Amino acid sequence: MRTEQDYDVVVAGAGPTGFTLAIDLGQRGVRVLLVEKDPTTKQFPKMDRSNARTMEIFRRLGFVDRVRELGYPADNPMDVFVVTRLVDPPLTMLEYPSVAEHREVIAAATDGSEPLEPYQLVSQNDLEPLLREVAEATQGVTVRFGCELVGFAQDDDGVDVVLRTAAGDESVRAGYLAGCDGGASPVRKQLGIKLAGRGNLIEQRQVTFRSEGLYDSIKMGKGRHYYVADLQGAVFIVQGSRTHITLNAQLPPEADLEAEVRSRIGFETDVELVNSTTWRLHLLLAERYRDRRVFLAGDAAHLVIPTGGLGMNSGVGDAVDLAWKLAGTVHGWGGPGLLDSYEPERRRVGERNVRASGWAAEGLGLWRALVTADVAEATSEGERVRAEVAAAAQVHQRRVHEMIGVELGYSYAGSALVAHEPGEERDSDWETTTYTPHTRPGVRVPHVWRKDGSAVQDVVGRDFTVLDLTGRAALEPLVDAFADLGAPLSVVTSDEPDVRAAYGCSLLLLRPDLHVAWRGKALPGDPAAVAGLAAMATGQRDSSRIWPATGRPNAYAETIGL
Repeated sequence: MRTEQDYDVVVAGAGPTGFTLAIDLGQRGVRVLLVEKDPTTKQFPKMDRSNARTMEIFRRLGFVDRVRELGYPADNPMDVFVVTRLVDPPLTMLEYPSVAEHREVIAAATDGSEPLEPYQLVSQNDLEPLLREVAEATQGVTVRFGCELVGFAQDDDGVDVVLRTAAGDESVRAGYLAGCDGGASPVRKQLGIKLAGRGNLIEQRQVTFRSEGLYDSIKMGKGRHYYVADLQGAVFIVQGSRTHITLNAQLPPEADLEAEVRSRIGFETDVELVNSTTWRLHLLLAERYRDRRVFLAGDAAHLVIPTGGLGMNSGVGDAVDLAWKLAGTVHGWGGPGLLDSYEPERRRVGERNVRASGWAAEGLGLWRALVTADVAEATSEGERVRAEVAAAAQVHQRRVHEMIGVELGYSYAGSALVAHEPGEERDSDWETTTYTPHTRPGVRVPHVWRKDGSAVQDVVGRDFTVLDLTGRAALEPLVDAFADLGAPLSVVTSDEPDVRAAYGCSLLLLRPDLHVAWRGKALPGDPAAVAGLAAMATGQRDSSRIWPATGRPNAYAETIGL
């Protein structure tokens, strides 16, 4: 048995989740091998929306502006239309601010209710090459495409990973393995971990086409999505370039795809078919996220309906939670509770996001159920159906685009790495379409501007940070406690009355992922309590309070394998 490690972590799967995990780990001084069986990054659109939390994470990793350069311009409208055809007057429109308009709102906000970054529309096939470039430029990260993970074996000290390339098989040894290898994850399958929930709900065809003239020729108004009120559940999704567009619809295998596209446009324009693929919709959650030294993240751990945009964004959230915990363990300051916390923290979020995705899809279905064959007819019945569909879409379609509470309001309360407070949040307390900022332990620290114009999130270090909003707190006991554990801690101190008012506290201990570990008006007076606070945050305290995955109610009883 080999004991010498080639890498600290092997990451399988070079999608947004795997790239984010590798980049974050590399920036934390961890030796990473990222392997991907495909010869290059995705060639065609898949996801198209990086939500506000993901954009905050990309900002923290240092490349948020480069992401925005690849997608919709800041002043591009973000409206959503329900239509019969693109040539016809819309049945209804849902108005949403452009990135530039949202930035104005963020600049004026003082109560923590807005994110630091607006969301961004950017196609996955445009995003992944950038992530690859960043990963390959990150010290300590090795990226290998055309390199397939075909097996692994773990022991108490590491994981032996078998890789297959055109040159043959080879073996590398790492401390840990992260399976970010998609819904059909070979890593998950080898572990024997099942997906539970509802699978194979609907089969759809995604048709990608290129058009130089279509977007500029749409007279009803510019938007990002055009939902077609037809019996095939069609929707046009405008990609970041505005020249590449996808049509998603339930189409038979023999369908004339160009005719299907043109019939829903309704006017002459250039259309060049680029790709067509069939995919199925699932609402599934892995029964476990971890098996000793092997972890699951992204689609390998949870599969959601694209409605609501919770797939890739949930995976990025998995990555930044796992990255700092792996880094702390590799660097020696993380206790046994550090990696133990990954599954209970992120599986709880995954379970909630699967539910939210289903809820959003149900909203879409509520107005689509009113569509009949008369919807496009110039008759009184057609007029009635259109009016009924429009009214319902104004209400129910909003579920798809307004889940800000899901995106920003999730909490790790109950984790052994988070201080307990009376009245601790439960899953049922999490909001869906609204976000109420607060600093109860477990939440992402809200974005607030400091008096010098900087953002709190921007002045917080990449490791643990104690934030003193009075500018005069005696923090030496906490600094010493972290030093005794060998864990990195930075101190940010400034008298910030407006931030104190927004946060409702004077002191915050923030984790490396910007989640609140503890808050208060002063440090505990007992030195042992201060030492216990540091031990809790670093996973060196007893982890018996962590929610076991098998101890939480599982709403997904049906088990299937993908």
